This record gives sequence, structure tokens and C-alpha cells, in this order.
Amino acid sequence: MVKLADEVQAQQKKATRAAYGATLAELAGEGVPVVAVDADLTGSTTTKKLADAGYADRLFNCGIAEQNMIDVAAGLAITGHVAYTGSFAVFGTGRVYDQIRNTVCYSNLDVKIAPTHAGISVGPDGGSHQMLEDISLMRGLPNMRVLVPADYASARAALRLAAATPGPVYVRMGRASVPCVYADDVDLEIGRAYVLREGADATIVACGVEVEQALKAADMLAAEGISVEVIDAFSVKPLDEDTIVASVAKTGCVVVAEEHSVLGGLGSAVAETLARKHPARAEFVGMRDTFGKSGEFEELLDYFNMGAAAIVEAVKTVMAAKLL
Repeated sequence: MVKLADEVQAQQKKATRAAYGATLAELAGEGVPVVAVDADLTGSTTTKKLADAGYADRLFNCGIAEQNMIDVAAGLAITGHVAYTGSFAVFGTGRVYDQIRNTVCYSNLDVKIAPTHAGISVGPDGGSHQMLEDISLMRGLPNMRVLVPADYASARAALRLAAATPGPVYVRMGRASVPCVYADDVDLEIGRAYVLREGADATIVACGVEVEQALKAADMLAAEGISVEVIDAFSVKPLDEDTIVASVAKTGCVVVAEEHSVLGGLGSAVAETLARKHPARAEFVGMRDTFGKSGEFEELLDYFNMGAAAIVEAVKTVMAAKLL
């Protein structure tokens, strides 16, 4: 079992993006040849912390030119550096998809695509900046691994894993402060999913900020006598198929929750796995093929039916279908 946050930690909130610059500074201090290439957002992405820690010569600000940012990172990777790119997810994956595909992934370069401000947690920035297709884009690329941390501690672990893993890695981070799920020094692995709560009636597979919502939903369901298993699919690609299939084989049904479109993301990855290995009833909590709206993060979770209450209803729906 991984180390989870204690009751005091669980009340604390930190943004996953807050781990970015601080972790890069840690890695630099340990002798890892990390560099950060940003697109004029060093304060928002927190890559500025790398420079503030005494490594200003490792931070490259390319200005508002994200395509160039990826190409500069690729060049730095070719010269032996572990290159991280920073921007908002809507620009750091969508605007630069061609460069990520043909320059980074095609050549299997040691570039880590690690944008912040993904999903509806961007909140008041509105639908134009709420990137909800990035997991789909990145998991479809050969050579790319995809990590979606649930909190600050797992974001730190993801960034460190990216440095230790040769080749392209996508680390998805958000803007909003979210409750702690894991202990500060949690150690995670690429290709692993983590059972955070055991149950018998249904499985909930979640990633990112939806992990904490899934745990809330589990508490709400437990009060009604329903026992659910909660799995953090921290590594969306490669997916830990064995853990997910074993859980669904036990419970007989699954709900997948993600702060992302229901098309092409974690839900699709889980459905593809179950179709091949263990067909079962499934429901999906996520964005329903639409753009976001401006609003506070918590308001948007409820508005788009992506919060704990929506997960509860999805569990009841899939359990009823299982009995048919």
C-alpha cells in the first residue's frame, strides 16, 4: 500500500502546479541535468522557482512562442539535458501537437511535457483555457507516457519519475489548490495504479483531481451501505491493466472519473482494457463532449456533473445495470 495523507494533511490544500519549479530545483541540486523551457508563464507554471533556487542558467523563457519552446527543449535534450516544458495545457499540448509528435516523440527525445492549468480547475479563465482533450492527445502518441497526479505529493513524484524515465513523458498539472491524498514522501511508479480503498460492490477508477472526489463519493456510498473500491490510475499510459481488471472482476462493474472529456482519456483506456480482458458494465464521469465555462472550480464540478455526487449516482446506475 502507498502512504496516504493523515487526517491533518488531508485538510491541507495545494495546487499540483506548485510542485513543478520546486521539484526541478530539487533535481538540479541532486545533480540531474534538468532544464526548464517556458513560454512566458514562469510565474504561473512555477518554473521560476528553478531560477530562484540558484539555477537561472537552466531556465529558458522563449516568450509567447510555444512551438519554438518544444523545439528548444528538443535541442537541449539532444545535448544531454532532461528538458521540461512549461505552459498552460491548452497551449502546451494543443498548440504544439505537431512539434511534440514529429520532433519529440518520433525521435524519442528526453523531453518532459509538463503543462499546468489543465481541466476545468482553471475556473474563471473560461472555456477557451480549460483544456479537456490533452490526455487523449498525449496517450495517442507513440513513445509518450502519461501521468496524471491527484495532489501536490503525487505531482512531485510524477516529476521525479519523468526525470528518471528516458524519453517523452506527459505530466498533467492543474491550477486549483486541492486536498492532499498522499503522504508528502509518497513513492509512485509508472505503469502502476493504486487501490486507495477496498470494496466489493463497485469499482471507481479515477485520476487527477477526481481521485479526491472518488474518495468523497466512497464515504457517501458507505453511509448507504454500498462498498466501493477506489483506484487511482495515476499512470494513464501505460495503464495498470492487471490491477483494474482484478478489481472489476471482483466487483462486477466500474465507474471511471476524470477531469477530462469522456472521449479518448482514462475512460477510453479502461473501456479498451475491459473490452479485451473482462467485459463489464461501466459508467463514465467527465466532460460530455462540450467546452467549459467560466466559474469557480467547485461550482464547475457540480455544473458539469463531475463532483462526488455525480460519481455516487454513476455507481448506483452501474450497479443497477449489473443486476439486469
